Amino acid sequence: MSFGFGILRRASHSQRPNSNKKQSLPSLFFSIFPRSFSQLHSQTQLPSFGIAFDIDGVVLRDHTPIGGSPQALRKLYDHNSGTLKIPYVFLTNGGGFRESKRAMQLSELLGVNISPSQVLQGHSPFKQLVNRYENELVVAVGKGEPAAVMFEYGFKNVLSIDEYASCFDDIDPLAQYKEWITKKVANQSRTFKEIGPRKSVHSERVQAAFIVSDSVDWSRDIQVVCDILRSGGLPGKEIGHQPPLYFAHDDLKYQATFPSERLGMGAFRIALESIFNRIHFNALEYTSFGKPNAFVFKNAETVLKQLASSLDHEVHVVNHPDDGSHFKTLYMIGDNPSVDIKGARQAGHPWFSILTRTGVFKGKENPSDFPADLVFFIFLFF
Repeated sequence: MSFGFGILRRASHSQRPNSNKKQSLPSLFFSIFPRSFSQLHSQTQLPSFGIAFDIDGVVLRDHTPIGGSPQALRKLYDHNSGTLKIPYVFLTNGGGFRESKRAMQLSELLGVNISPSQVLQGHSPFKQLVNRYENELVVAVGKGEPAAVMFEYGFKNVLSIDEYASCFDDIDPLAQYKEWITKKVANQSRTFKEIGPRKSVHSERVQAAFIVSDSVDWSRDIQVVCDILRSGGLPGKEIGHQPPLYFAHDDLKYQATFPSERLGMGAFRIALESIFNRIHFNALEYTSFGKPNAFVFKNAETVLKQLASSLDHEVHVVNHPDDGSHFKTLYMIGDNPSVDIKGARQAGHPWFSILTRTGVFKGKENPSDFPADLVFFIFLFF
């Protein structure tokens, strides 16, 4: 398989991309900022820029690297020592696994050394809520290991939706037809005993529900979450005040291996909200994190500054301010205009948005609703 790529085009340009100009992904990628990448070979100053990559549809499609992404990422490291030379993070709304585990997976797939601090997932901001819910009973919903994620963040009294639903007979009327769910709960390595002594879930109110990652069983999860929220945290009891509900993000769709986009957490939120509002006298109240929220980009900037400061001992710093505010540009590279590009535009300086055609966005023109500063018009040849 070989790849051909069209030319880059700035948002202000109106001409068609020149599909006759073919480059490898690494050379095309680095043509954006050739002067900046010359600093990779310089030992006199820190780089003046950082990079935030989306994962799905940009770097990976499912578990397969897209184009020359592994080669491109290797350029961010010193060729001889393998140490990081350009600060970058993965800024994704995806999740379901601990940042340490995701970093290990990405390292294996992409062939570079990625630290957990470089992985910023949709649910990473949930860490900020530990002080509020540290010892309170909370329920974590989603694929992967949602409860393990929350437990690592510091939530000491957390159950996955699988564990919680299994405590209530007949809470899911379709459970008898879902042998795969029954086996999953039975084989879970993380047990109630590992959580520590706890009260019965039949008498302890759930204080908050967290949608950590995409729901695996929409019918069961919508039913149980509605039960929790309508009853004030005690399913099967009288109507009560709705506990807080948190979503890791609100992406309506995302690009997976299937040719067309798949429905994401935003679609699940729409379904849950529609049903809840029909069966409850008060409208659903919830909080969504993840891109395109501006605070997510602010946090990414903070992490990039921390990564850059860790390079101080590797290079001789020239006129480097103590506050770490040396970045002239932060590049957001994503495939979703309404998430990646919108978020970077809202965050403002020093963010510079780059849109690819390798995922959700497949248009031939820069989208008018959320135009990127630069667009990759990428064409694949077999």
